[in-house]
Amino acid sequence: MKTTVIIPNYNGIDFLKNCLESATKSAVPASIIVVDNGSSDESREWVKENCPEAQLIAFPENRGFCAAVNAGILAARTPYVFLLNNDTTIEPDCIGRLESAMESADGFFSVGAKMLSMREPELVDTAGDLYSAFGWAYAVGKGKESARYRKRRAVFSNCGGAVLYRKDYLERTGLFDENHFAYLEDVDLGYRARILGYRNVVEPAAVVYHAGSGFSGSRYNAFKIAHSSRNNVYLIYKNMPLLQLVINAPFLLAGFGIKYLFFVKKGFGKLYREGLAQGVALCRSPEGKKRKVRFAWKNIGHYAKIQLELWANLFRRF
Repeated sequence: MKTTVIIPNYNGIDFLKNCLESATKSAVPASIIVVDNGSSDESREWVKENCPEAQLIAFPENRGFCAAVNAGILAARTPYVFLLNNDTTIEPDCIGRLESAMESADGFFSVGAKMLSMREPELVDTAGDLYSAFGWAYAVGKGKESARYRKRRAVFSNCGGAVLYRKDYLERTGLFDENHFAYLEDVDLGYRARILGYRNVVEPAAVVYHAGSGFSGSRYNAFKIAHSSRNNVYLIYKNMPLLQLVINAPFLLAGFGIKYLFFVKKGFGKLYREGLAQGVALCRSPEGKKRKVRFAWKNIGHYAKIQLELWANLFRRF
């Protein structure tokens, strides 16, 4: 086997059954690890009874997405790990297509699947992520026709909900940063890989169907806004050296200002401000400072490419 499927779960028994069924029907064999974040809905018992081929790692409490997938990655014994949200199902050839794409180039850090809406499978949920100088991360193709996304393409990073990683590269970048708990941790990991010169691509022939908001409940909610605003500040501090922060400061200020007005209109202005403040506090904390990526001159060319992409993505968003 080349791939281990890692499925983080928290009270997702209604989704988990279909997810595991599709994973066990993969056209190529794969190991499966379910990491349970202290569920109280009998998810763990169901996995033990109905999917004995899956390895179960059970946490006593909810430690967040990052801790869960990190535990799965460390337990995996295959060259690739495929992170898969519990509210998804995969096509039988999905894993095989991801493996083939990964093996087509040594520099690929991650290969993302094309995620389609489970309710409207003709529409894209995400075909990779882009990140711009506004400090905005956004899903490629969100809500657009799937037929428009048929070619493999480079992206800034890949959504952690359906992505294949090369495990030996993860040993060089480090695993997911557990300071994030949830949201933007995949962009952070992709950013770190880009600093080292690795590439992230999406393979649209590998298809995953996503229910969406299986944990938090909706596109805009208190949990998501608080964590994503906090983590966005941390992401920027962590990955941008001082010069890049100075270069991007006007764009970042504009981006945060626009988002603040957006969330004020949605009734979440105070929550967004509190999230930003928490992000600043995290950056100033010993744990946040310890995680900051140290600038190295050998990576200056990679930083330059990233910066050009951040500027280009200002326009691609629209």
